Amino acid sequence: MILRSTLVALALASVTANAKPDSTYQASAEAVRIAKETLLIDTHIDVPYRLADKWDDVSQATKDGDFDYPRAVAGGLNAPFMSIYIPANLEFEGKGKSYQLANQLIDSMEALAQRAPDKFAMAYSSADLEKQFKAGVISLAMGMENGSPIEGDLKNLQHFYQRGVRYITLAHSQSNHISDSSYDVRRKWKGLSPFGKELVVAMNQVGMLIDVSHISDDAFYQVMELSKVPVIASHSSLRKYTPGFERNMDDDMLKALQKNGGVIQINFGSSFVTSAANGWYNKRDEELKAAEAAGANKTDFRAAYMKKNPFPFATLEQVLDHIDHVVKVIGIDHVGIGSDYDGVGDSLPKGLKDVSMYPNLVQGLLDRGYKEPQIQQILGGNTLRVWRQAESYASKMKF
Repeated sequence: MILRSTLVALALASVTANAKPDSTYQASAEAVRIAKETLLIDTHIDVPYRLADKWDDVSQATKDGDFDYPRAVAGGLNAPFMSIYIPANLEFEGKGKSYQLANQLIDSMEALAQRAPDKFAMAYSSADLEKQFKAGVISLAMGMENGSPIEGDLKNLQHFYQRGVRYITLAHSQSNHISDSSYDVRRKWKGLSPFGKELVVAMNQVGMLIDVSHISDDAFYQVMELSKVPVIASHSSLRKYTPGFERNMDDDMLKALQKNGGVIQINFGSSFVTSAANGWYNKRDEELKAAEAAGANKTDFRAAYMKKNPFPFATLEQVLDHIDHVVKVIGIDHVGIGSDYDGVGDSLPKGLKDVSMYPNLVQGLLDRGYKEPQIQQILGGNTLRVWRQAESYASKMKF
C-alpha cells in the first residue's frame, strides 16, 4: 500500500495546473498540515451525477469540475460522501427510473474504486473511514440525495443500505412520496407523508442516517419528533444570512438539532451563504421568465444578464460566519462540512473554489481562534460521531 506521504507528494506535483487559484488566500503550513492529518469528511459532493452527465476520469487530474484525486489529496479531503443524486421531477418519481438511476450511480462509484484501488476505496462504515485514512486511501462513502428511489417500499431501503448508501436526503427540490420540499409551494403532506414517517423509523433501525437538507420546516420538526438517532443536514447553511430562504436553517431549527444531537454541514454555494447571491438568482430568473415570454433565447439572455450584472460571489469569510454562528448558538459539537462541490456550478465562494482549498478554510478557523481539536471536530469528528451513533442504535435493534 502506498503511504499517505507519497500520495500527497504525487498529488501536489500535478494539482497546480488544475486548481482554481485565488491569490487573496494563502494557507499557512500549519493549516495545510491540519487539513492533511485530519479525517476530513465532506458530506456532499456531486461527482456521480457529474460523471453520468459527462464522463471524466477523476482518478487523474481533470480540467473540469471541482473534484479529482490530485486536488482532493492536496486539500486533505479523504472521506467525501458522494451524492447519489436523483432529479426531482415526475419523469423519475414513482416510475422505476429513479431506482434504476440510483443503482447506476452507485455502480459508477464502485467502478471508480475498482479502477484505482491505490487511490480510492468504498466506505460502508465509520470504521472503514478510519482504516482507509490510515492506509492513505480516499474513502468513498455515499449518500442518496432525494428519497425517490425508495418508491414506497421498505425493501428498497434495505437494498440501498446493502449497496452502501449511508444517508438519504428525504426530498429534493420538489415534494415526493416521502416528504414536502422546502422549494415546493405545494405542501401535499404538511410535512412528512404517512410512508415518510414510517421510513424515518425504519432508517433508524437499519442504520441509515436521515438528512434533513431540502425538506420543509414542518417535515424537519416531524423528523425531530420521530428520530431516535441524531440526524444530519448534509449541505445546508443558515437563514440568518439568507432571510426568507427556507432551504437554509433558522436558529430555532438549530436548537432542535442540538437537542437531537445532530450536525449541520455547511454548504459553500454562494446562494446559500449570502442574501446578495441568493437574491441575484431570484432577480435573474424573474427577468428570464419575462424575456422568454417575449421570445428571447434562454442561453443568450443568461449570458447577457451575467455580463451586465456580475455575480456577487460569497467569500471564505462569509462561510466562516456560518460556522461561527452555529458554534455560538448550539456549540462546536454540531457543525461540519457539506460543500456541495460539483453541485452548485460556478457559484462557489472566493477562496473555496474546489477541493484543493480546504486548507484555506482551516486557516480561516485558525485566524478566528479555533484550536486544532475544535477544527478536527468541524472537519470530520462531529460527522463521525453521528455515524457511529446511527450504527450503534441499529446494532441494538438487531437483538
